[in-house]
Amino acid sequence: MNTADLGLPVDVPSTALFTDQYEFTMLQAALKAGTADRHSVFEVFTRRLPEGRRYGVVAGTGRVLDAVENFRFDADVLGFLREHDIVDEPTLRWLSTYRFTGDIWGYPEGEVYFPGSPILRVEGSFAECVLLETVILSILNHDSAIAAAASRMAAAAGGRPLIEMGARRTHELAAVASSRAAYVGGFTSTSDLAAGFRYGIPTVGTSAHAFTLLHDSERDAFEAQVASLGSGTTLLVDTYDVTRAVRTAVEVAGTGLGAVRIDSGDLLLVAHRVRQQLDELGATGTRIVVTSDLDEYAIASLAAAPVDAYGVGTQLVTGSGHPTCSMVYKLVARARSADPKAPLQPVAKKAMGGKTSIGGRKWAARRADEHGVAEAEVIGTGAVPPELADRQLLVQLVKGGDVVAREPLDAVRERHIAARGALPMSAMQLSRGEPVLPTEYV
Repeated sequence: MNTADLGLPVDVPSTALFTDQYEFTMLQAALKAGTADRHSVFEVFTRRLPEGRRYGVVAGTGRVLDAVENFRFDADVLGFLREHDIVDEPTLRWLSTYRFTGDIWGYPEGEVYFPGSPILRVEGSFAECVLLETVILSILNHDSAIAAAASRMAAAAGGRPLIEMGARRTHELAAVASSRAAYVGGFTSTSDLAAGFRYGIPTVGTSAHAFTLLHDSERDAFEAQVASLGSGTTLLVDTYDVTRAVRTAVEVAGTGLGAVRIDSGDLLLVAHRVRQQLDELGATGTRIVVTSDLDEYAIASLAAAPVDAYGVGTQLVTGSGHPTCSMVYKLVARARSADPKAPLQPVAKKAMGGKTSIGGRKWAARRADEHGVAEAEVIGTGAVPPELADRQLLVQLVKGGDVVAREPLDAVRERHIAARGALPMSAMQLSRGEPVLPTEYV
């Protein structure tokens, strides 16, 4: 089965109401004023990275493309808008045939970004584009936050596998999106079967403490699990006494035991003791998996420990302290009239408090040094300098309303690994600091 054809994993007729009411009231007023058909350019960007972060990660683009395709107004949705007097009848008639027919350009999913980066550019009539603000931001802000946390954790893990296991710590649908974003950021598997079904992410899972407590003894529990799943399974060894449990685990499964999981205690100390005990028992190939409220700092602290894999839940699905990226969706250019030949005019918000924006349709490129290491994020509104022509970042995602850049999730994941690897080494530091690349406007 091609899971990409399953549609959105939500029980709603469309994504059209994943929005804020003011988008509809703006639409109604623009239709009445005769400005709704003016060609417009909206851009998604963030003015700053979360405090202490060195780079951001673009994630959720594939879900945005799904959401735009499913942005439709059927009879039930129109009935809701009519019943609650959200918009008038002329606007309802306009919405009844809504289809996004414009163009969308953006950073390819998995790419890194910095303050001011034009992560997504949406072009079309004002009416078509303004309605997409909330659904686009809700996806990109959430998924990019999770992917950034996952990327930091993957860097801290130094190549050791990471298991996403945060479904029980967030909304059931956010859990599926979080698994996808974590996979983009470098995680290798998930415990969430819905994510495996929807996106083809590898799934893993064996047993919890409840399974051990169900049985009359720890040995009984281990024997039941091995009889069912084989000696290559992972046995949870911290329900009672870890030393006794490890010995029992090897006696039951043999020296070919796949792995043991530790979910509590001083993980650094316990991991060393368990590794020594396993080796003394002849289970030299048995892996050690650690869980227990890990974040990137805890993972980094275990770098010298004999740990083979990490399971991460709460801190991952909450963005490790930064659950959003503060991305915004701003009008940066619009035509002077509804005439298709009318020239675009840059527009920008000018306000106090750091909420200003820069007008004009933007391009972005990443300048590299002589070693191929990125050294600056360059953004402009005019001609692209020749030396940056082959370093441009935006790619076309939607053309004339049709998605043209849907891609496998594994390709997105590989792109992120490459993008992160092209950054200066200081990008991997977990200490607080400024963005690893400066943003230059030309």
